[in-house]
Amino acid sequence: TRSAVTVSSAAEATSISRASARRCLITLTELGYLTKVGTGFLPTPRMLRLGQSYAATIPLPQLAQPHLDAAREELAESVSLSILEEGFSVFVARAEVDRLVSTVVRLGSRLPAYATATGRVLLSGLSDDDIQRYFEGVEVQSLTDKTITDIGKLQKIIRTARQERVAYTDEELALGMVSMAVPVTDSQDRIVAAMSVSGASVRVSIKMMKAEMLPALRRYADDLSRSL
Repeated sequence: TRSAVTVSSAAEATSISRASARRCLITLTELGYLTKVGTGFLPTPRMLRLGQSYAATIPLPQLAQPHLDAAREELAESVSLSILEEGFSVFVARAEVDRLVSTVVRLGSRLPAYATATGRVLLSGLSDDDIQRYFEGVEVQSLTDKTITDIGKLQKIIRTARQERVAYTDEELALGMVSMAVPVTDSQDRIVAAMSVSGASVRVSIKMMKAEMLPALRRYADDLSRSL
């Protein structure tokens, strides 16, 4: 099959001889981690469980960093990963571009969920009752003159983010900065984090982000999701 590992592909991927690769594959088959299909080998549920157990021991920021780095290289803008904590979007991993950028968003920042693209995606993973409780306990304030503070509008934005699996902010967090975020999910399709790209509004617009960056950002977020 297309996803099967062959002796030659295993040898090439590991930089060992074909004979050594064949011995390794046969040993893994005998141990129950692979099954032979034609000329290739496929992982068994035992191998998949082992991989999931290994991934579960790796902290999310460490697991995410290669995906963020790759997304930054492709998009040429800063890319971040955030989690929801006590009503805040907390930035736990980040790949910066090599240029002067806003210091509002940096590793470890705790920003109001209602005013960030990441926060809106993270809130969209909550139930309607939990979202209502969030707004009952938060003081919605203007961070710029473009910050949306109407709770009804914010709830509609969050519902849209839930449906479209993407959210935006246009100079709401900081003047001159736009951002876009998509969900990162676990094996049960629960939103556990949000991956975002941000940039200066003089270089990039929300329209440009949606048209030119969204497919790539979703691809990297989905790649990370598959490892959770």
